[in-house]
Amino acid sequence: MMRWIWLCLGFSVVLSAADRPNVLLIMSDDLAAMLGSYGHPQAKTPHLDALAKEGVVFSRAYCQFPHCNPSRSSMMTGLRPNTTRVTNNEDNLYHNLPGVMTMPHWFRQNGYATARCGKIFHLGVPSGLESMDDPQGWDFGTEFKSELPYPKKRESAVKIKSGKKQGLTWQEIPQDDEALVDGAFAKTAIEWLDERDKSKPFFLAVGFHRPHLPLVAPAKYFDLYPFDSIPLPEAPADDEADIPLPARNGAVPGYALTATPDQRRAAIRAYLACVSYVDAQAGKLLGALKECGLSDNTIIVFASDHGWHLGEHGLWHKRSLFEESARVPLIIRAPGTKARGVTPSFAGLVDVFPTLCELTGVTAPPKLEGKSLAPILIDLSTQVQDHAFTQARRGQNAEHWGRSVRTARWRCNEWNEGRDGIELYDHDADPHEYTNLANDTEHADVLKELRALLAAKLPPIQR
Repeated sequence: MMRWIWLCLGFSVVLSAADRPNVLLIMSDDLAAMLGSYGHPQAKTPHLDALAKEGVVFSRAYCQFPHCNPSRSSMMTGLRPNTTRVTNNEDNLYHNLPGVMTMPHWFRQNGYATARCGKIFHLGVPSGLESMDDPQGWDFGTEFKSELPYPKKRESAVKIKSGKKQGLTWQEIPQDDEALVDGAFAKTAIEWLDERDKSKPFFLAVGFHRPHLPLVAPAKYFDLYPFDSIPLPEAPADDEADIPLPARNGAVPGYALTATPDQRRAAIRAYLACVSYVDAQAGKLLGALKECGLSDNTIIVFASDHGWHLGEHGLWHKRSLFEESARVPLIIRAPGTKARGVTPSFAGLVDVFPTLCELTGVTAPPKLEGKSLAPILIDLSTQVQDHAFTQARRGQNAEHWGRSVRTARWRCNEWNEGRDGIELYDHDADPHEYTNLANDTEHADVLKELRALLAAKLPPIQR
């Protein structure tokens, strides 16, 4: 415990490699803030909820770009999309920024044994192709295992067609957890903990593919959610009337939801089953840490790369600036820190890199664009920042560029710097963002202030 005194006293000391705490980073793919610890009324996530009780839940955490490769590139470099210029899954971080320093590479250079199991940088799902991984970041890394494929035959009761290449498919399988890759990733990570170089602290990153489509999980997780208990999101009949065209249902091919109510309910049930499946795999990792006697000296971060729509505003998938897509779960537990509970302070995934540097005593690389959240882990009442930025691309050919700022009360969105639409939502009165107040003269001063903040702090991404 003595090694943590430097942080609790509020000043930093450069620790020797042998004295530094370990890091376990757990990522989920396409997971909205749908955990019990985030107040979701149905999600059964006992392991992550237990982790939340031991640390801090960031209730206002946001991704910087609600798309896999852009979000992960931003998080793993501590740089915003304006700097990485990664705005699609095909964009290559290392071509855009030759010599860029990533989080695992930095920790490896600073004496950590590093390992990756699963999807941390972008990997195509379920193919495992399109890898944007950083080979300099890892002592040990697992790729997609061809012997553990997603079921090739998805003959569930539901296949929702929502575009030429998109479909909401789900399947219950009779096998155990390790028949799917996430179970195998957890098993491999636990084995690595036992086999690693124990003369070094470790940086272990485990990236689960679920609940990314296709929604496949062992049947026991579906059994947690009776079909008749699944509600559908409610919305006013004219919800789309005041939404700018770039943000509407159907603006991105394949991202609109066209399904019967029962099909939607079945897909939501499958999504929840996958969330519980991920929770169970995370529970295995957390249990292994305790069994190995590593828990008391390991910082744990759990996060998702972005949120996900389950029919809100008629949307399925991600890549929107609405709350369901931009908001993410973020839980941090750092032994030796006192704060426990939920913080209203804003946070972004871009903040994870500087936070881990401060918590471990590793000097941060220059020019990180996030802020350390470590002060919040000492005092829950601390507010590191009072807003969060998110950017997005939508449209038939991703031609609509959106930028958003979220404050305690407001969300303001601009499409193509406002030329193709502006949105303003009052979260005090309208937490589901049903009523766009951008044309309401009563809120003109608020809108002007938020648009000025976007113009000053979030310039257009170089195109």
